[in-house]
Amino acid sequence: MAKYDPLKRYLARQKSPSVELSFTEMERLIGALLPKRAVALAWWSEDITGPGFIVSFAGSERVCFKRC
Repeated sequence: MAKYDPLKRYLARQKSPSVELSFTEMERLIGALLPKRAVALAWWSEDITGPGFIVSFAGSERVCFKRC
């Protein structure tokens, strides 16, 4: 299982057009700490969320995922 698969599955189950999660919530989902550079929007462009979501905001230890 890839590290971020639990996050991908969680997002796939969501029905709303956007989902905002704190770093703590995501770390609980994946069972590991996010890297320090995860505060930068550019880090999220590496497609860890899989198809169906883009990251519209990353910072202050919160990330907003928008369904595309």
